[in-house]
Amino acid sequence: MATIFLYEIAGTAMLTLLGGGVVANVILGKTKGNGGGWLLINFGWGLAVFAGVYVAYKTGAHLNPAVTVGLLAGGGGEYADGIPVTFANTIAYFAAEMIGAFLGAIICWLAYKTHYDQEKDAGTILGTFSTGPEIRSYGWNLVTEIIATFVLVFVIIMFGKTPSGLGPLAVALLVVSIGASLGGPTGYAINPARDLGPRLAHAILPIPNKGGNDWGYAWVPVVGPLLGGLLAGLASMAF
Repeated sequence: MATIFLYEIAGTAMLTLLGGGVVANVILGKTKGNGGGWLLINFGWGLAVFAGVYVAYKTGAHLNPAVTVGLLAGGGGEYADGIPVTFANTIAYFAAEMIGAFLGAIICWLAYKTHYDQEKDAGTILGTFSTGPEIRSYGWNLVTEIIATFVLVFVIIMFGKTPSGLGPLAVALLVVSIGASLGGPTGYAINPARDLGPRLAHAILPIPNKGGNDWGYAWVPVVGPLLGGLLAGLASMAF
């Protein structure tokens, strides 16, 4: 369990630091990357996953409760080499992923603190921490997150069944693809920890003009990815 905590916290923190960092760079004012656009965010998140997977290699680099749920539902005996699927280990993955996402968001805020201090728009500030829909329709937003996370987890599981030399690069490119193809409606959380951990960080950090945390929507990027991961794990058993 100590191994799970160390590697999954470090890997998920790296994921949210770099992923949140590219969003902050694109949408906060007076940054070098301001206005860089959606594809820059997609590639930034893909490379964030690439870095996080390498950091957390020893625990299978879940970095995402939806991935953990998918592997659990898929019926495998181990989460990674030497880490059996047990209740205690499952909870350890969930906890480490949440803690890592929370810490990564705080470090990202430190990197961009002067820009946060000058930002006046509360929606822009929240958007660097967590996701939100372009058209608010909780049911359809949920469907989008389920579909996008199903793609993520199902393809990751299939990567394991058809190994190649691409390694973490394959997952990084998958995340870029999901962002470019399915990220438009909700901002593709596809990871409960990636959304909820930074949202909690946003709630406690002393950021001027930050406004609320949009808790009314916060359940969608948690429930949707968990359902998507569960369905992907079950579907993978047919292959």
